[in-house]
Amino acid sequence: MGGFFKSSIGRKVAMALSAFFLMFFLLQHLVINMLSVISPDAFNEVSHFMGTNPLVQFALQPVLIFAVVFHFVMGFVLELKNKKANGVSYAKNNGGANSTWMSRNMIYSGLVVLAFIVLHFIDFWIPEINTKYIVGDMTGLHNGEFRYYHELVEKFHSPLRVGAYVISFILLGLHLAHGFTSAFQSMGATAGRKKNLQLIGKAYSIIVPLGFIIIALFHHLTHNH
Repeated sequence: MGGFFKSSIGRKVAMALSAFFLMFFLLQHLVINMLSVISPDAFNEVSHFMGTNPLVQFALQPVLIFAVVFHFVMGFVLELKNKKANGVSYAKNNGGANSTWMSRNMIYSGLVVLAFIVLHFIDFWIPEINTKYIVGDMTGLHNGEFRYYHELVEKFHSPLRVGAYVISFILLGLHLAHGFTSAFQSMGATAGRKKNLQLIGKAYSIIVPLGFIIIALFHHLTHNH
């Protein structure tokens, strides 16, 4: 296994696999958060289930955290290794994608996305962990009602925070637009499929970030006016 990660191909495959997992998580996360726009009650129920289900909390959640850390660490390793070797970054070495701004700056958009994830953890994950495992309150209740929807809305009161979310998701979309195709290429996707993968990647990189932006703006505009 150590030899696998030391090889260029092994590192790229590992990077691609972590990218696939994170893209699936983003889609699942969007579906759940979209419930907050459609039905606050449904959002509360699903959030409580996800927040108290042992499989999610003690199996999937650690895997997710590992995937996030691994993806960004591996991205930096690939960038440094390739620059050291020949001055050409991993993100640049992708055929037709070479001319795009994003393909030349994946490391920078990745840093912004990482900063956003830290903010997101501070906003939601850390308070949730504190409530459940430090305070010891697993009920999910506040004043006799589920607290999840109220907590979500509360975070989107500040225009500065909403602005940070919007900018971060725009950069995430640009990151995904290139990363989606790169991940499949690293897994051996043929050149003949590249055009279809690019179309799917563009759709994903627009729809998913736009969905999160709509959620943030909806709650900000709805509950501040």
